[in-house]
Amino acid sequence: MTWVESASRSFRARHEFADRDEAERVLHSLELARERLAAFFPVTVDELTVVLHRSPTSLALARPVVPIAWLATAPAARRYLAGWASREEIHMLAPSALEERASSVPGSREMLGRTPVALYARRVIAECNRDLPRRATPARARAELRWAWLLEGTARWFSGQTHHARPAIARRLHEGRAPSFPPGVRDALLLGGTVVDLMAREEGEAAAAQFACRLEPRGPRAALAEAFGGRPLRTTEHAWRSHVRRLAAAA
Repeated sequence: MTWVESASRSFRARHEFADRDEAERVLHSLELARERLAAFFPVTVDELTVVLHRSPTSLALARPVVPIAWLATAPAARRYLAGWASREEIHMLAPSALEERASSVPGSREMLGRTPVALYARRVIAECNRDLPRRATPARARAELRWAWLLEGTARWFSGQTHHARPAIARRLHEGRAPSFPPGVRDALLLGGTVVDLMAREEGEAAAAQFACRLEPRGPRAALAEAFGGRPLRTTEHAWRSHVRRLAAAA
């Protein structure tokens, strides 16, 4: 296979020659996302390279952490983990591979189509979060696991994936135990965005973006109590569980 590069004003893409049209569309979507996120976050990221893979096997070989992440993710959300963002590169399935990965369930194709934006938003949030260690250390890994619902959820919400996630959320509620609040690592990708959705509805989009830019030293539960006006956490948890049920019922 022949790998080539395409470029836009802020990004580069590395891909197979036959995928150059798809690469152009991905780059265009990232430029639009950069402009939108700049309205909410103090810093955006450019000079990133997006690497497009034609198969999950190719993606897994390039980023061995992806198969581990698949196993750590709830089955209802697993197909929507279609890439990985690091400091200088985003590795993801090419748009044609995302189409093949989609199920026939409403919203599946739309969620997967927003993969590049979700991965870019995840990178922006990591850059803006002043409490997240800069270097890839065990401390950073622990922080990302503890706060996965916030980091992933905000990225998925600002990418527009959460809006299309109702059928997947409904499936999750019928599989396994009831989710914890805030959602654990297995539910971060799918249900983290529902916490952000509730916050955006009650406090506004700007508050949701600001919330993602720091990690409360006292932990996630204290952060949530403060973010929702200081009301008792059990009240927010009840509101969230009702919100998740409404989203699932609307599938």
